[in-house]
Amino acid sequence: MVLAIRSEFRKFFTTRMWWGMGLAVVLSGLAFSALNALLLTSSASEGFGFGTMSDAELARTVYTGGIQVSYLLTLAIGVLTVGSEYRHKTITGTLLATPKRAKVMLAKVIALLGIGVMYGLASVLSSFAVGAAILNMKGHAVWPDVSIARTLALSLLVLGLWALIGLGIGILIPNQIAALFIAIGVAWIVEPLLSFLFATQDWGRGIVKFFPSSATTAVLGATNQAGEGVTIPVFEWWGAALVLGAYAVVMAVIGTMLTLRRDVT
Repeated sequence: MVLAIRSEFRKFFTTRMWWGMGLAVVLSGLAFSALNALLLTSSASEGFGFGTMSDAELARTVYTGGIQVSYLLTLAIGVLTVGSEYRHKTITGTLLATPKRAKVMLAKVIALLGIGVMYGLASVLSSFAVGAAILNMKGHAVWPDVSIARTLALSLLVLGLWALIGLGIGILIPNQIAALFIAIGVAWIVEPLLSFLFATQDWGRGIVKFFPSSATTAVLGATNQAGEGVTIPVFEWWGAALVLGAYAVVMAVIGTMLTLRRDVT
């Protein structure tokens, strides 16, 4: 099992994708944290319904600004983890080297969780560095309460879970390019639009909190609005973590079952 996990890490870190993704995670963390800090501490923030935020809510929203891009990147990594194997025909060699397919999938799951934690650390450190500097400069508390530590720790979990969701999508849709477009398109465009539509309707507000992106925001404890002051209802952080974890578990299990049965030759 250890050798299978080591093999999955080696596959990832021997390509240029790992540092390219890492650079994107760091830059998005720096950029969005700075943008959130500047916007939410300005007088214009009141016009968007953010004027009543507490220092704790402000800090959480600022420090998790880059996660909205980072989870798309780890989603893509999850898709590519198996999609690239099908595309380059290396899945056959992988399964010949480790004939027990369940062990291969477990190794991929563990490796993706580790990779998600690694990118989570990069995102958290970069976001906190610039966000804390701007908040301090604007006269706001940098570390208002212990909930900040929980939010930063949960950021690591969130990125790992999104990578597992991507793994399942990559197996459901063997065509790597199609899987990437569909996964990112749904997470980045379709789901936010549906969230806004449902949040503006009385009948749909109870549904929105079950969406993966809404669960992600709730886990991190950041303010979640659909625009024009419309607040999206969310679970408590632990309930949202269970919802997001359920998505990851379902996708990983479906992916494992399909891999066990699918002819890859």
